[in-house]
Amino acid sequence: MLRWTRAWTVPYKGIGPSNSSFSRLPVAPSSSQGGTEPRPVPLSYKLLDGEAASPPLVFLHGLFGSKTNFNSIAKALAQQTGRRPELVERLIAVDISPVETTSSSNFPNYIAAMRAVDMANEASLSGARKLADERLRSVIQSASTRQFLLTNLVEVDGHFVWRLNLDALAQHMDKILDFPALQETYSGPTLFLRGGNSQFLLPSHYPEIRRLFPRAQMQTVPNASHWVHSERPQDFTAAVRSFLA
Repeated sequence: MLRWTRAWTVPYKGIGPSNSSFSRLPVAPSSSQGGTEPRPVPLSYKLLDGEAASPPLVFLHGLFGSKTNFNSIAKALAQQTGRRPELVERLIAVDISPVETTSSSNFPNYIAAMRAVDMANEASLSGARKLADERLRSVIQSASTRQFLLTNLVEVDGHFVWRLNLDALAQHMDKILDFPALQETYSGPTLFLRGGNSQFLLPSHYPEIRRLFPRAQMQTVPNASHWVHSERPQDFTAAVRSFLA
């Protein structure tokens, strides 16, 4: 999901064998903190094989996601592109627009359904996943969407819980789905890649997209909803490679 963020520098020691790491980055205080100094939070990231001297191709996952979402896609692109410097100085936004998306989102319903699942008596992860899938089915008809959400089910101290902070997401969902009014533009090459069955990136959004991203290109992946990379991985990879070439 495309969000407006400040850029921070992640310690970089070259890209070697695949590994997971944590780096502490500062974040701006929220209004509830009363204007205190920014506090560091752990940023979890994973490095994959590539050319250490070349700029990296960075994947940022969206709401309900994690760094594992793009594992196979990132590995394939690292192998296919070599991470040549002239190929990565650009932006790809996947099925999201720089506009308010509350009206087109079912995410609040997803969160409510996930919070309602009681897994206290489940003894195995498979049992917890089966129970959660059954409970979510009445709200989320798409099996692929349910499976995506179930990747957030983990075991902590012998109990099965959602690794997402559902309470915080529910409380601030209006801000997550909003987009600030901006005058600055990004002049670099940009691809807005949408799922053909999604309502998050619509033709009516194109004027605002082109105002903020003057060199934007629009491309649609047929038969895909919001999670384009998961539902149509080959089409997604082909579109990314074509844009970077």
